[in-house]
Amino acid sequence: MGQDHTKQQIEKGLHLYQSNQTEKALRVWMRVLEKSADPAGRFRVLGCLITAHAEMGRYKDMLKFAVVQIDTARELEDPDYLTESYLNLARSNEKLCEFQKTISYCKTCLNMQGTTVSLQLNGQVSLSMGNAFLGLSIFQKALECFEKALRYAHNNDDKMLECRVCCSLGNFYAQIKDYEKALFFPCKAAELVNDYGKGWSLKYRAMSQYHMAVAYRKLGRLADAMDCCEESMKIALQHGDRPLQALCLLCFADIHRSRKDVQTAFPRYDSSMSIMTEIGNRLGLIQVLLGVTKCWMIQKELDKALESIEKAQELAEGLGNKLGLLKLHCLCERIYRTKGQQQELRDHVVKFHECVEEMELYCGMCGESIGEKNNQLQALPCSHFFHLK
Repeated sequence: MGQDHTKQQIEKGLHLYQSNQTEKALRVWMRVLEKSADPAGRFRVLGCLITAHAEMGRYKDMLKFAVVQIDTARELEDPDYLTESYLNLARSNEKLCEFQKTISYCKTCLNMQGTTVSLQLNGQVSLSMGNAFLGLSIFQKALECFEKALRYAHNNDDKMLECRVCCSLGNFYAQIKDYEKALFFPCKAAELVNDYGKGWSLKYRAMSQYHMAVAYRKLGRLADAMDCCEESMKIALQHGDRPLQALCLLCFADIHRSRKDVQTAFPRYDSSMSIMTEIGNRLGLIQVLLGVTKCWMIQKELDKALESIEKAQELAEGLGNKLGLLKLHCLCERIYRTKGQQQELRDHVVKFHECVEEMELYCGMCGESIGEKNNQLQALPCSHFFHLK
């Protein structure tokens, strides 16, 4: 298969993919991969396969193609190709919640400075690195990376990257409970989609709506949360976007739980859990199990709540997700206080404070811990936070 034919087939695949004929597109691209002798064409088709598998939530396949792409990049002996393939490797590991590996591959990208292409990729590298630090609950470093990614987006006038960073910042502030900012950033992302996103994939709109839904729920604006989540879910279903479907189901379940409608929440949590398990989103599974635990607590089924906590704790320890552990100790504290088991209660109080210390989640001004309740926060240029009040 010559260069021109390879190009035509890649374009044909893209056209099919954009018109939602994903399986047909994959077959076209796989044929190119088998038959093409052109390394640059193979590199590009591997990029298409990586993106498609990422959006379908087939993260292990995404990783497999990323590894093949690195070998192809080495054949081409071009630092730009190599940087791009290491970024894809980093992103595959980020999706599989292998956060230490993600950070290490991102650092490799940043050390391999090629030409202008690599410099344009730096924003995406910083974003992926920020998401990994957030997964490990290393908040200061996560914020540093997101701010860096935002600077790259502004300098290169890259609105798509800016939109993605705004969604990650929404997630960041939702985790440390500054719900005003958790809403502000995805609203900004939605604005970018409206102003510049005519030719973009609909996933950008869906992503911003989902993060808005999360913030609205945390602010107690449940009807708004439901509207945004329904819009996001509609797009996720149209596009066969399994990862986003799982997140929307989790958000629906959380909204029902906020309304104390546990019977409607449980089946949503179950559906979310089965997709999260299928795609390997262990960070998402921790969130699902936290929601399930709170439902059991509403129903005063404390032993069932403890069973969910045990599963979540195993996952959080495996991932190194300290915020997940902190939340679990907090729930255990409430359960053992209700049960009147003083020794267990004391153990979890101690572990809770150890988590706060480890994550440095306290205000440099007033000394109170950050992330216990909704509070407006201000970040300094060094990425330390303090309470705005």
